[in-house]
Amino acid sequence: MRTPIGITMICTLVWIMAGCGSDQSNPSQPAAEAPPTVAGMPQSIAPPGASVFFVSPMDGTTVTSPLEIKFGVSGITIAPAGEALENSGHHHLLVDMQLADINMPIPKDAQHLHFGKGQTEATIELEPGTHTLQLVLGDSNHIPHIPPILSKTITITVE
Repeated sequence: MRTPIGITMICTLVWIMAGCGSDQSNPSQPAAEAPPTVAGMPQSIAPPGASVFFVSPMDGTTVTSPLEIKFGVSGITIAPAGEALENSGHHHLLVDMQLADINMPIPKDAQHLHFGKGQTEATIELEPGTHTLQLVLGDSNHIPHIPPILSKTITITVE
């Protein structure tokens, strides 16, 4: 038995269209991309205009130890580590160094201080001398956002 060519062409066309998996519900919407990952963990996208800064101390000041530091943010919410909330992060303080790899979790040691409970201020001990400080916002997994949210590096002198 022969199938008319018109029916064969229509069936083939329907089969091809169904196999494409095309979502025509909103053709102007691009397909959502998967978030980038670091070590198998999703990396958070920084909200546009988000920033982190020092409320105190100010750049160039002379201080005594223990030193009280206050952190500020704009355009993003502070949340404890482990709480994967959109447009949020927590503070990390870099002492006398710069972040080696902005695509990896921030280490935790004497020069990489973590404030994973959502703290916005801290008291730290520093030896007398000149020191540099920089804030880095990390996501729920201590990974810097894309792009990274970094403060200006400040220099202080401890008496």
